[in-house]
Amino acid sequence: MAVYGLIGWLLDRWLDTTFLVAVGILVGAVLGIYLTWARFNKAQIEPTQGTQTQGKQEQ
Repeated sequence: MAVYGLIGWLLDRWLDTTFLVAVGILVGAVLGIYLTWARFNKAQIEPTQGTQTQGKQEQ
């Protein structure tokens, strides 16, 4: 959030606008939530794949 907020603030100063800092903070928050979801979703999927691999080896 801080990085994208800073980018938005810099663009606001450069383009003489007032809304890009808010857009940057929102983009940073959405990206942070997505990355957290992707990280923990991946951890839940991996054990299932490992179980399927073990079953194939036993046959």
